[in-house]
This record gives sequence, structure tokens and C-alpha cells, in this order.
Amino acid sequence: MKINIVWLRRDLRLEDNTAIYNAINPDFPTLLLFIFDSQIIDDLERDDPRVNFIYDELEKINTEIKKADSGVLLQKGKPNEIFEKLNADYDINKVFWNHDYEPYAINRDQEITTFLEKHGIASESFKDQVIFEGNDVLKDDGKPYTVFSPFKRKWLKKFTRQHSQELTYSLEELNLLKTDFEFSLKDDIGIQPSEIKVLPYHLDIVEDYENIRDKPSINGTSLLSPHLRFGTVSVRKIVNYALDRSETFLSELIWREFFMQILYHFPNTVSSNFKPKYDTVKWRNNEAEFEKWCKGETGYPIVDAGMKELNTTGYMHNRVRMIVASFLCKHLLIDWRWGEAYFAKKLLDFELSSNVGNWQWAASTGCDAVPYFRIFNPTSQVKKFDPKMDYIRKWCPEFQSLTYPQPIVEHSYARERALDTYKTALS
Repeated sequence: MKINIVWLRRDLRLEDNTAIYNAINPDFPTLLLFIFDSQIIDDLERDDPRVNFIYDELEKINTEIKKADSGVLLQKGKPNEIFEKLNADYDINKVFWNHDYEPYAINRDQEITTFLEKHGIASESFKDQVIFEGNDVLKDDGKPYTVFSPFKRKWLKKFTRQHSQELTYSLEELNLLKTDFEFSLKDDIGIQPSEIKVLPYHLDIVEDYENIRDKPSINGTSLLSPHLRFGTVSVRKIVNYALDRSETFLSELIWREFFMQILYHFPNTVSSNFKPKYDTVKWRNNEAEFEKWCKGETGYPIVDAGMKELNTTGYMHNRVRMIVASFLCKHLLIDWRWGEAYFAKKLLDFELSSNVGNWQWAASTGCDAVPYFRIFNPTSQVKKFDPKMDYIRKWCPEFQSLTYPQPIVEHSYARERALDTYKTALS
């Protein structure tokens, strides 16, 4: 019996899933597949909370489709080797998946497409994690945008409700393959439970988002980003919710797509400055100071609170992210790539395009970045965004104790040092 396969990746949901929708065919039952890519997870800790979250979401899907006597097939290994095995085990009609725009994923998908073509198996992929991808929003001359504001204007001009129309279908309509295999256990895959958890998202803050988003002591964020990252919720659903409620919240969703198209058009920016003129910045890269930054021991309470929140929960408020990133790059003159790599390891919502984009923004090396001479004063940021020090008291309660470290560097000195360093690089 010929079957269709839907290869789940960054779309861990049954509802409003473009690949699943397009795989529906009364003549070919569908098998849902997820591959724990050994080339990715073998570099992570066995108790990585994001891998645990992926597994837990897949288990929810498996529980749901058991109602149709089906199951999610979990595999671990290199995707090309997994598909070789699947080709031997099943008579495959067609493989469906949703687009992924990271450089590794693009190369991986091309390799799988070539393999399938070689064996006479059709494949098809779809836009699903964004409203507009790759070349959908370009300047009038056909070149990609590198400044957010005009990108946003073109995005909004191009957008219609048709772009965010949600796909609907029932479990019965999916025609899922009847299966009798057992859902793999975490031990089988090499996953150990994590104490850090991805929290449920909530949208009750959206209408007031503009007024509360910069206050880290308030529960003013949606906790949505990990869910968009792993596709447990459809971006179409979230855009539809934001459209009539908050232009500011919608802008954040457009920022996400802006950085994705930057990575798509400029994949070298993963490890290279978007603006080559900053290649000559002489980073100090003091390892001892970097270690103190990582641990939240800089002597600046807002910086230390942010890093302790990250290390404890996998989350960090967006305003605080800007502060700690600026501090690392400007106050300590440590290469943005060091900070980007640390965030990649710790953030539950780690998204390569946004992480690289935001770190290059903070370091002034990226597209549409903050000017190099804009250097956040950590003390002023506290007065403006955490005046009662509620956030600091929660995550860095020791800041008033006698054992709390002195500032790792004096602000005025660090500011002048950074300005001199950047000016020299640009001269």
C-alpha cells in the first residue's frame, strides 16, 4: 500500500498545518514522521529543555491521533539515513514538509529532495511558519530590504486576509495511516528530563502590549516565542489575533519575518558582520569577564538579574536582552558572536535569524542596527524600566548584600573605551 509521509519539523501541531493539509488524500493514508536529527541534538545536553519540549508536543499529537488508530513515528539519526530506511520499510508515494529557512535546513532539505527524486518519490514543501518568506517582500528594484521600516510598510501593503487564512480539517479527514508501533520513550532517543519548562503562551496582554512590553517586572509578555519557534501554534492564527488588537504586537511578528528574510538572503551573517566596515573592531574578548557576564556576576544588578533569569528559566525579557547584549559588546568589548552562542545554548525561544539579527543590532554590526555610539547606561535603564527594582529583587536579590560584587567596569570609562574602539575601527 502506498502512503504519504508528512515530515514534521518546526510545525508541531495537527491544526492549521499546511503540509498536513496538502497531504490529505483518500487514496494514500498519511504517516506523521519526526526525526531527532543526530547532527543537531548530539551537540546539545541530554536534558536540553527544548528537546524535551519537542518530545512532549509530539507526544500530545500522538495521543490525539491514537483516536484514529495512528501514531507519530519518531526516529533518531541523520535524515538521509532515516529516509533510506523508510524507503525500505514503506511504499512511499510522496513526502510533504514545511519550509525551514536556516542554512543547515536548506541544505538538508535539498539533500532529501535529491534522494527522493533518485528513488522516484515525489516531494513537496510549503510556506507555513511565516506570512511572507524569502522573496515575497522585496524592494521595487527586486533587492531584499535591509531596513525594517520600509520592509514593514511593504509587508502591510502586500498583506490581505487571504494570507492569514487558517486551514481547517477534521481528524477523520486526514486519512492517517493505521499503525501498531509504540511511541518511542525519551530513554530510547537519549533524552533526559529537564527542570526547565516551556510555559504556555497567553494573549490576554496583546491589547495593552504597547504600554507594558518594556517593563520586565510586569507579566507583560505573551511567552509566545518558543511556540512560534517550534510551531505549536500557527503564525496565521496569531497574526489574525493581533490585526485588530495591537499594531505594536503585529510589528513584533513582522520583525521576526524581517530577520528571517535577512538570514535567507545573507546567510553569511550567521558568523560574519552584516556591515564589513566593523570587521576591524578590536574585541577584548576577556574570558574571565565573559564568564562573569554568563553567571550574572558583573556588579550591575539589571545585567545580573537578566542573566540569572536566563540561566534559571530559559527566558529573558526583551528589554533586558537589549541591555545585557549591549553591555557585553560595548562595556566589555566582547565579540557579539560569543553572546549569540551563549543565548543559542540557553534560550528556549532560540531562533537563529532573530538571535543573530538582534545580537548584530546590539553590537552595531548588523542591518538597521543601533548606532555604535548608542551605549546603554545600565543604571539609567533601571531607573526607566525597573524603577522599583522589582525585577532585580526577583532575580538578583543579593544586589544589596555586602558580598555583591563591585561593577566589573565603570560605566563612563567603558563608554569612552567603546567609542574609541569603534572610531578607530572605522577610521
